[in-house]
Amino acid sequence: MFAKPVKAVLFDMDGLLIDTEAVYIDALQAAAAAMGLDMPLSFCHSMIGIPGPVCDGMIRDFYGPDFVLETFGAHFDAHTHRRFEIGVPVKAGAIELLDFLRQHRLPLAIATSSSQATVKKHLGRAGLLDRFDAIATRDDVARSKPHPDVYLEAARRLGVAAENCIAFDDSNIGLTAAHAAGTMAIMVPDIVPPTEEVRAKCLQVAPDLVAALRLLRKWMPIADPSAAYPSCSPHDRPA
Repeated sequence: MFAKPVKAVLFDMDGLLIDTEAVYIDALQAAAAAMGLDMPLSFCHSMIGIPGPVCDGMIRDFYGPDFVLETFGAHFDAHTHRRFEIGVPVKAGAIELLDFLRQHRLPLAIATSSSQATVKKHLGRAGLLDRFDAIATRDDVARSKPHPDVYLEAARRLGVAAENCIAFDDSNIGLTAAHAAGTMAIMVPDIVPPTEEVRAKCLQVAPDLVAALRLLRKWMPIADPSAAYPSCSPHDRPA
């Protein structure tokens, strides 16, 4: 199924490995309601996969020049803080998928439109931070998704050509970026289904990470399971 030898795997974060997008949508609508406003679900969905600063501009434009973004942001932050203090939920199948890829001794990286601080906070709380050998965020590139830069940077940090990487993303914007980077892109939709244009760019569309793992087990059987190693520390990466 793979056009090139697989040498690394790149992951989006929000909505793919951790179940945060639904929390963000709840927070957007709660913040709007606190200001006596309505935020349509369709508008919330249009911001999935887009960096926070860009979303701020979209929200300001949506409500007009008299809208006080700072007040909205305070309500949004309070809502998400309360929710994530409870914990950051990990998507079903994520741990098993990461374990399987480690059995193949493949280096793993995060490629996300979130900030470096958010990645460390969320993956740390989810217990996933030390699973990855490299992290590339919007802070590390000039252009975020749908541009390919963050996927290219993640591959560069692993020392692997993007064309030799599988990339997992949950959003149309993210998948567009992964495809533009030349990766072998697999979409695992979270909230918004793939468009026909994006579907054509996918190596595969999997309904969830459990199904994605089943695909990889079929495409990448482990010939000698005893050769696998359980540690996910970057220090245990094969040379």
